[in-house]
Amino acid sequence: MKIGNVMIDTKLALAPMAGVSDLAFRTVCRELGAGYTVTEMVSAKALCYQDKKSIPLCKLGADEHPAAVQLFGSDPVCMEEAAAIAAEVSGADIIDINMGCPVPKVAQNGDGSGLMKEPALAARVLEGVRRGAGKRPVTVKIRLGWDKGSINCVEFAQEMQAAGAAAVAVHARTRKQMYSGTANWDYIKAVKEGLNIPVIANGDVFTAQDAVRVLERTGADMVMIGRGCLGNPWIFQQAACALAGEEIPPLPPLAARCDVAVWQFRLCAQEKGEHIACLEARRHYASYLKGVPYAGYYKEQITSIETLADIDRITAGIKRDLR
Repeated sequence: MKIGNVMIDTKLALAPMAGVSDLAFRTVCRELGAGYTVTEMVSAKALCYQDKKSIPLCKLGADEHPAAVQLFGSDPVCMEEAAAIAAEVSGADIIDINMGCPVPKVAQNGDGSGLMKEPALAARVLEGVRRGAGKRPVTVKIRLGWDKGSINCVEFAQEMQAAGAAAVAVHARTRKQMYSGTANWDYIKAVKEGLNIPVIANGDVFTAQDAVRVLERTGADMVMIGRGCLGNPWIFQQAACALAGEEIPPLPPLAARCDVAVWQFRLCAQEKGEHIACLEARRHYASYLKGVPYAGYYKEQITSIETLADIDRITAGIKRDLR
């Protein structure tokens, strides 16, 4: 499949998730089968102001290709400038625009899914980003619409295609739903049938079988996995087998899963320093223990991690006591 001039030889993408899909986690997911990755969303305004915390969010791994940087904002001029900065800093193959974030402080400011209420402005934003991105393809990530009474994903996606979008990713929920309820994949199918550019399916992919089902149901070109890979980056490996018609491998033993978690946190420490990595580990390590019997004691310990040595000590305990 091609997105613009970029060849992507996978059907499995890692979704951009704020506070989750940093370089460390993307590296782990890539190693386990995510063939296309997207950064956390980066504020266009912050890039234009040369914010020291935002510029590193654009950094890709040495071999992280094909990959995209995702920007959010609603000022076409600022978005154009930010796209140029992001392209230069990251070397990304693709620039993606977030037109789907449902978080109130983003959406109610007219950014993210707020742009779905303003298709003409969204088109100008896209045109600006295309200018800033140079020859890089520009994609958009959208939702079904603002709420149940204003679902406009098909018409909106068609307008984005007309404005030059190279692909559209659809999270099959409305902005009002946030992450509740059920994703309605039938709308992704309708978007796919209404466009002649690639469509990426997103929403409620929690198992390898879900990845197969969403592609079969929608006819989408690729599946983008978000919350389903939290604490379970092996879902990409499993989904790749399922899509190839092969037997789905089981999860590795808990000890091996813990080793991957520790690897993620050490990669994070290399990029952000030990203190930040430990704060991140407090949020992420418990995800790796989801569904593990009798893990409550260690989940409690995880909430007070302060050093990499704490991570090693807790991991040794988990390996000793849990299966």
